[in-house]
Amino acid sequence: MERQIIPTADGSVTISIPASGITYHSKHGAIQESMHVFIGAGLHYILAKGITHNPLRILEMGFGTGLNALLVLQESIRTGSSVHYETIEAFPLENVVYTRLNYCDQLQAPELQPQFLRLHESAWDITHTVTDRFSFLKRNTTLEKFNSPGLFDLIFYDAFAPSAQPELWTEDVFRKLFDLLNPGGILTTYCSKGDVRRAMLAAGFTVEKIPGPPGKREMVRAGKA
Repeated sequence: MERQIIPTADGSVTISIPASGITYHSKHGAIQESMHVFIGAGLHYILAKGITHNPLRILEMGFGTGLNALLVLQESIRTGSSVHYETIEAFPLENVVYTRLNYCDQLQAPELQPQFLRLHESAWDITHTVTDRFSFLKRNTTLEKFNSPGLFDLIFYDAFAPSAQPELWTEDVFRKLFDLLNPGGILTTYCSKGDVRRAMLAAGFTVEKIPGPPGKREMVRAGKA
């Protein structure tokens, strides 16, 4: 699979798969999108709700470039929040790709570059202590095969769009994700298509449409009562 690194409007880069026209992040701004959809509407929101699990348990579907994990690591350092971050990736990036991603520079946090590389290079299926408040576990598998002995407080659903991977946006998938959440937990995603929202509702979620990042009118935050 050919992958190309391309710039986005906020100066951060993303990855394009030319054969399918897919990009890993919005061309309007990779960091900008992740900050809006996953940090603002996800992490900040659930911390403001007073979720007190220690550590806060986050599951990410689609590790991809590692940007979402990096942003959560940065927030953990900034706020002192304890986080266990678990992520699923069936098709990890090659060294020649992830070493050229400019996120730490764009965040004006070059000191995080060694930790960002560690996220990519760490062994699979082993929990790693990245800082005293951030543990990290990545699984080289598919969501279909993924199992976890613990539940999560927050799910970042960052799969490719339904047009590219329709099998990842079904009622059965969202029922599995619903069952992986603690009561009071939430799932955030950039996608707000009607059939996706209906699949979430059928799986048991409460579904809220909220303003999307630049270039996208709406996104979804779904909750488990």
